[in-house]
Amino acid sequence: MNKTLTLLALVVLLGCNPPSNEVPEVTKYTINQFYENANIGGGSFSPDESKLLVNSNETGIYNVYEIDLASGEKTQITNSTQESYFGQGYFPNDNRIIYSFDEGGNENFKVFMMTTEGQSKDLTPGDSVRNGFWGWSRDEKSMYITSNKRDPRFMDIYEMQVSSVDDEAPISEIIYQNNDGLNVGAISPNERFYALVETITSADGKMYLFDRETNEKIDISEHEGDATYSPQFFSLDNKTLYYTTDEGSDFVYLAKRDLESGEVTKEFEASWDVWYAYDSWNEKYRVIGINQDAKTEVKIIDQSSGEEVTLPAIEGGSISSVNISKSEKLARLTVSTSASPSNIYLYNFETGELKKLTNTLNPEIDSNDLVEGQVVRYASFDGLEIPAIYYQPKQATADNKVPALVWVHGGPGGQSRLSYFALIQYLVNHGYAILAVNNRGSSGYGKEFNHLDDKNHGDKDLKDCVAGKDFLASTGVIDMEKVGIIGGSYGGYMTMAAMTFEPEAFDVGVNIFGVTNWLRTLKSIPPYWESFRKALYDELGDPTTEDSVRLYNISPLFHTQNVTKPLMVLQGANDVRVLQVESDEIVAGVKANGVPVEYVIFEDEGHGFRKKENEIEGYGQIKVFLDKYLKGEAETAEAPAGSL
Repeated sequence: MNKTLTLLALVVLLGCNPPSNEVPEVTKYTINQFYENANIGGGSFSPDESKLLVNSNETGIYNVYEIDLASGEKTQITNSTQESYFGQGYFPNDNRIIYSFDEGGNENFKVFMMTTEGQSKDLTPGDSVRNGFWGWSRDEKSMYITSNKRDPRFMDIYEMQVSSVDDEAPISEIIYQNNDGLNVGAISPNERFYALVETITSADGKMYLFDRETNEKIDISEHEGDATYSPQFFSLDNKTLYYTTDEGSDFVYLAKRDLESGEVTKEFEASWDVWYAYDSWNEKYRVIGINQDAKTEVKIIDQSSGEEVTLPAIEGGSISSVNISKSEKLARLTVSTSASPSNIYLYNFETGELKKLTNTLNPEIDSNDLVEGQVVRYASFDGLEIPAIYYQPKQATADNKVPALVWVHGGPGGQSRLSYFALIQYLVNHGYAILAVNNRGSSGYGKEFNHLDDKNHGDKDLKDCVAGKDFLASTGVIDMEKVGIIGGSYGGYMTMAAMTFEPEAFDVGVNIFGVTNWLRTLKSIPPYWESFRKALYDELGDPTTEDSVRLYNISPLFHTQNVTKPLMVLQGANDVRVLQVESDEIVAGVKANGVPVEYVIFEDEGHGFRKKENEIEGYGQIKVFLDKYLKGEAETAEAPAGSL
């Protein structure tokens, strides 16, 4: 990896001139304009490969759409106005679809079928149950559904017969009963073998092979030290299991196991983590995704030749995911950039034709006014190299210094990546520099780096964030008297840790759905997290043991008397991970200090936003808060809608 960037290296990296007096003209866009962009995901082929099924939030929440591949016309299939619907795919041999949703962000998902006439049917009736669509059997006669209706702690797998879905009571049976927290990672095409995963700690696990014919389960992951395993797929001949692992390595690679002999072979490795791998329907192509320095690199291998397929270059973006059609003639490509929402393309392997199917950027926004993130590195307090993504406003110069925010991702163990987030672009467009820090404990940089924060949260990882200020100062364009910190989920915790344990380091804090009381959070995790409760406790601490003392000490709620800088808190009322009571209490504690606090609760959201109207309100208010308390601009009368 690169050494710490000097200012000169940064200038070269950014492809710009050193700080100057000239202030570029940049059009500023409203929060409403940024949310006229559409986020589009998914992209599975219809059986005749004439359409794609996608999800888009262009109506304000996610609904399911079809894209006609010949005309490019997009047709809305679901018409929800309350909950976000996510299409899972077409039926294998007709145009019925599977979609899923939860209610108000409660994470209890239901699985529905929609007929070609537009009639919907709940395939997973019942309340307070978490369900999921797991996929289709190889013979296409049944679907797999996960559910915790038998035991709220564990996800069983049910097989539902396609021929019976129109019946009042579809034929469904448990094919894997999860009694001990071993989760199914892959099922062989003949349904004889299951690859099971046991999470022991966040760094260590086991993988088992379960034989349904003999009812035998064997450990196929005997190893020394720590290693994790993630089954990817079985070969069509049911003789080989492919899986990713970091056994004996700092980074994750793709391996395969011969089921008869037990021989293990390293199949593919890179200098970064292999995220996923799969084979196309008849194994003509293998698709491998690599997490390369906060950016997804996708490789498609032609298995007959072993050569990588050369895909056309796409200006202004990179391919982040691929779905190959059943005929293996077509591929859906998702193309991503950190400056604008992802778009979907269609690629024809036979003709080499590339066709853009979506235009997600609001036409009112000039892409030249937006800023691509740049991967940078800096030295932390102890010399450890910290990777980060830096967004510098175009209007920032040596004589026009701008305020800045240190941005902290969720997790723990998440990663800030080169992907689009409207809030980041909105704030950068309005003159806030952002340094998205991948502090020690982040994923993507090897398992050693990933576990440097185990049972050390709110300490060295927080100091990594504080050290980000040195990098900001080195750019020469930041007003170092105006630096705040912002983050969501675990990043919200880090924001509150900064406000309580490093109270003079940052000038404001914005906590989005963040943990503030680890004792309560770790005791109140959802029941279906049971299979990795031990791993969570291993990394953070067990609140029922002597770890409770440390958890108390690192919980911002119990140290609110230290907070001296303005704070903003956003919270979903239906959040099952960070309960509203946590935010209620932290807000009350900080207010008792006489410190300005802005508190916004969303009654119809859970752990994160699903609805555009709430994002517009919440993120718009973040800018108002920052303008007042970080930029120091005089408070104005309430702005009319669309003028933030």
